[in-house]
Amino acid sequence: MQLRYRYRLYPDAAQRQALARAFGCARVVFNDGLRARADARQAGLAYVSDAELSKRLTAAKTTPQRTWLGEVSSVVLQQALADLNTAYRNFFASLSGRRQGPKIGPPRYRSRKDSRQAIRFTRNARFAITAGGKLRLPKIGDVPVTWSRSLPSEPSSVTVIKDAADRYFASFAVETGDEPLPETACEVGIDLGLTHFAVLSDGRKIDNPRFLRRAAKKLRRAQKALSRTAKGSANRSKAVVKVARAHARVADARRDFTHKLSSTLIGDNQAVYVEDLAVSGLARTRLAKSVHDAGWSQFVAMLEYKATRYGRTFAKIDRWFPSSKLCSQCGSVATALPLDVREWACPCGAVHDRDVNAARNILAEGRRTVAAGRKPAAGRRREAETSNACGGDVRPPLAVADADEAGSHRGAA
Repeated sequence: MQLRYRYRLYPDAAQRQALARAFGCARVVFNDGLRARADARQAGLAYVSDAELSKRLTAAKTTPQRTWLGEVSSVVLQQALADLNTAYRNFFASLSGRRQGPKIGPPRYRSRKDSRQAIRFTRNARFAITAGGKLRLPKIGDVPVTWSRSLPSEPSSVTVIKDAADRYFASFAVETGDEPLPETACEVGIDLGLTHFAVLSDGRKIDNPRFLRRAAKKLRRAQKALSRTAKGSANRSKAVVKVARAHARVADARRDFTHKLSSTLIGDNQAVYVEDLAVSGLARTRLAKSVHDAGWSQFVAMLEYKATRYGRTFAKIDRWFPSSKLCSQCGSVATALPLDVREWACPCGAVHDRDVNAARNILAEGRRTVAAGRKPAAGRRREAETSNACGGDVRPPLAVADADEAGSHRGAA
C-alpha cells in the first residue's frame, strides 16, 4: 500500500525565496503547456503530445524569455508537465465514462495567488535526508524538518507544499506493507450523526466535537478584521493569513480527532461496518455547515484504509437500508419514523433508541453482507451508474426506506 507521510518544514528566508522561485517556475511551465494545447485545439491542429511538450520545455530554457527556468531543478519542471498530462488523462477518461464518480472538468490555469502551492521531487532529483535530520532539496538547500515519526521505507518522491496559512510541509510517498493486528472477537456497527458523531452498536455514544462551531467566534473576529482592510494592501495580506491559520487549526483538530477515533475502532474490533451516507447530497441541505463540520467522509476513508492495512474487515451498508426503522429484535419495519422521534416502541414490545438501534442493524446487515460475499456499496453504486447510462432504474422501490431516512435530526446542528 502506498501512503503519504507529511511533516512540517521550517525553511529560512533564503530557502523561502528559493521555494517561491520553484513554485513560480513550475506554475509557468504548467500554464505554458496548457496554453500550447489550447492554442492547438483552437487552430484545429493535432493534440500536442507529452513528448512534444517536454521538448518545448527544453527549448524554452535556452530562450531569453525563459532562461530563469534553469534556476530550479529540472525534475520540478518535468513533474509540473506530468501533473498537466495526468489532469488531461483524467478529463478525457471522465468524458468517455471510463472514470467513475463525478465529472471532471478540463485543466485550469494556475495562479500565483492560489492558496496552495506545491512542487514535487522524485528520486531522479536526488533529494536526501541528511545525517542531521534535514531534508536536502536540489537548488534549495537543507531544510529543517520536524520528524513526528520515522519513515517506514525509502520514499519514492517528496512534495513540498505551502498552504494558505503560510506553512510549509514535506509529503513523502512511501510503500508500506500490511501490519496485521492480533485478531479479536469484537465487531462493531457505526451509525454516524450530528447530535452524536458516532453511535456504536454496543451502546456507546461519541460526542460530536463541532470544531467549526466552537471556533466560530474567533473566525468571525478574523473575518471582520479582514473585511476592514483595503484590497491590495499589506495589512490585507496579513489578515488573509490570520484567517487561513484559524481555519487550519480547525481542520488540524478535526483530522487529529478522526485519526485517533478511527485507529481506536480498528484496533479494538475485527470488523467495522458503517452506512454509505450520501454526504454530497446532505451537504446541500440547511444542515450543510454541520455536515461539513462533522467530516464523515474523512472518517470513513480513514477507517477503510486502516482496515486494509491492519487486516480488519470493513464494509459499507447500502444507504437505502432502513437501519433506523427496522426493529433489531423482531425484524419488523416501522411504517413511518420522523426525524424528531429519537425513541420508538415496536409492536413486539421492544423500546429502541433510534441511533443505537440503527447501529445494531448496521452491524447485523454488515455481517450478512460479508458472509454472503456481496459487493460493497461502492461497487454496487458503480454498477448502478452504468445501468443508469443505459436507461436502467437506479433507485430501489420507495417501500425500502423513506427518502428522508439518510437525513439528520434538524435540531442536531
